[in-house]
Amino acid sequence: VRDIFQEVEETFYESQSGWRYLSETEEILWFSQRDNWGNLFLYDAETGVLKRKITDGDWNVLNIRDVDDERRTVSFMGNEREPGDPYFQYLYRVNIDGGDVHLLTPDSANHSVSLAPDREFFVDSYSTPVVPPVHVLRSWDGSEVLTLETADITRLEASGWKAPMPFSVKARDGETSLHGLLFRPLEFDPTQVYPVVNYLYPGPQSGSVGSRSFRPAHRDLQAIAELGFVVIELDAMGTPMRSKDFHEAYYGNMGDNGLPDQMSGIEELAERYSWIDATRVGIYGHSGGGFAAADAIMRYPDFYSVAVSQAGNHDNRNYEDDWGEKWQGLLEVYPDGTTNYDNQANQLLAGNLKGKLLIAHGTLDTNVPPSNTMLVVDALIAANKDFDLLMLPNRGHGFGNEPYMMRRRWDYFVRHLLGAEPPAGYEFGKLSRPAG
Repeated sequence: VRDIFQEVEETFYESQSGWRYLSETEEILWFSQRDNWGNLFLYDAETGVLKRKITDGDWNVLNIRDVDDERRTVSFMGNEREPGDPYFQYLYRVNIDGGDVHLLTPDSANHSVSLAPDREFFVDSYSTPVVPPVHVLRSWDGSEVLTLETADITRLEASGWKAPMPFSVKARDGETSLHGLLFRPLEFDPTQVYPVVNYLYPGPQSGSVGSRSFRPAHRDLQAIAELGFVVIELDAMGTPMRSKDFHEAYYGNMGDNGLPDQMSGIEELAERYSWIDATRVGIYGHSGGGFAAADAIMRYPDFYSVAVSQAGNHDNRNYEDDWGEKWQGLLEVYPDGTTNYDNQANQLLAGNLKGKLLIAHGTLDTNVPPSNTMLVVDALIAANKDFDLLMLPNRGHGFGNEPYMMRRRWDYFVRHLLGAEPPAGYEFGKLSRPAG
């Protein structure tokens, strides 16, 4: 066994597409963000010498879909190369020995592809958050052969369904564009003013919005909007699929959670739309989002007044070591007893709580141990703070969409953010409780 070549990363390494060994030519296709964007490189597998940079530019290779040894081409999904939503994924092909990158799926949308083994055709399925899926058969060069199917959402629209509203705002730096989705009540009245519920999943391995493909439902976000809110989900700095600098924006400071971007984004939207009330803002999330929601109301108590924190990893010293070490770094203890993990420990913020906080956790959570929540609970008690605690017996990590939890979440925002009294004991239906 011998080293062929080495790549050292100061923060964290993302393999994305992984790598491919080309056995016939003894070459390695390698992915790297060394130039701030995800690109492919070709190495000599015998000497470890870099032969060429295959892709280049301020955009990303996301994953390799096919390597054709005979034609010497590589096909891959990528983003940020085309105008429009930077999260839309497209299929590209490039010659391994150099040449232009060819776009094979030209429609401005989020694409997923199924490639034929004989490399003659592929199925291109594309959509956006507001445009339903279209399935097209394309030849290997990307030319359209025929439209296979276009989704018919007539019945969905007849039920009253409306698509979320995509938006773009500036990040905390006033320059970087951020993107998200906004949900309004179906009987939206632009002359009214609506409080805000901010749904958040900070990652850093993913963001709040997720796929930019069409979905009839985005969790319970539209349902919350129907209660009289504007619901906002935004992919902040510190999340993937943008530049390396964007992704590592708060490396070593997980307590940031992208919250400065969430707040500046909400304020910008409130300036743009008179029907958004940025003086009444609540937040909720699950797992990393639960960590961020509790962080938000205690770190920024004058902005967030209501929070629902579910299954939060409130101090990553009590979570998986590979998680904390990847995004926060190795633990360092300083001479005064403080550590580099103090900036992400929610229990240290307990004294700041002003608003209404509901903390929930499953007693059998084997992903995020309940001790994470107990750290915050103990600190809130020590600080003499009023809060609400919901421990769900025999539940694992995935209780967030359980009907009881959903009702408690909705009731909490209605009661404390909207200022209304929800119906007592409302039931969604006799749904079975999830096992894990």
